[in-house]
Amino acid sequence: MNYLQAFIIAVIEGLTEFLPISSTGHMMIGTAILGMQATPFVKLFTVAIQLGAILSVVVLYFKRFFKSIDFYIKLLVAFIPAAIAGLLLGDYIDMALENLMGVAMALFIGGIVLLFVDKWFKNNSLDDEKEITLPKAFKIGLFQCIALWPGMSRSASTIIGGMTQGLTRQTAAEFSFFLAVPTMFAATAKKLLDFYKDGLTLNSQEISLLAFGNVVAFVVALLAIKSFIGFLNKHGFRGFGWYRIIVGGVLIVLFLLKIPVAIV
Repeated sequence: MNYLQAFIIAVIEGLTEFLPISSTGHMMIGTAILGMQATPFVKLFTVAIQLGAILSVVVLYFKRFFKSIDFYIKLLVAFIPAAIAGLLLGDYIDMALENLMGVAMALFIGGIVLLFVDKWFKNNSLDDEKEITLPKAFKIGLFQCIALWPGMSRSASTIIGGMTQGLTRQTAAEFSFFLAVPTMFAATAKKLLDFYKDGLTLNSQEISLLAFGNVVAFVVALLAIKSFIGFLNKHGFRGFGWYRIIVGGVLIVLFLLKIPVAIV
């Protein structure tokens, strides 16, 4: 991996982390187009730079991260299902990170779901995170488990999970942002631990690439979050649904025609 590749992948991460279109899926598509092999470091990079994007949430919503202990308890309860599932299914998830056809199918199917989300939950009225009870937080956490399959989208899964509990689009989206913080901290820590347990080490070049990628993802995500909230409130999910269907559909056709995705 060189710095240009790292920059492109980090920009993709920053733009897509909070959109319901799967940042992991898009990074897999990006690495495939760039002709990058799924080496252990590339896999680590695509997970670790999500932490940089997630930290933008802490900056933008700084005051809300220091409101009450109840806030942290809700995040912990919502985090538990995916944490357990991630530990149990870690090897399968790692294999799925090489399955671009699986990503294409997930994007396509998830896109169809997004076409109907606004209609299904148009009467939702809970617009304060204080109304998220512990049972509701746990149920949202169960939806996050769906996103363990690359291409499903953690953001889409948790936002829809929140809306099934009566939350408005904005409240569900913001809780999804907050939940991403412990989730991606844990995912990055586990990926780093696995990397070293496999007898691998990071050289100075790789450490620099990780730092560079996190900074780029952080800056881009700062710009993307506010735009997403405004777009979501005004237009809903249908646009994202059609986008996922088109991207997933194109990839499926390429696979069926056995046309390689890589351009280099």
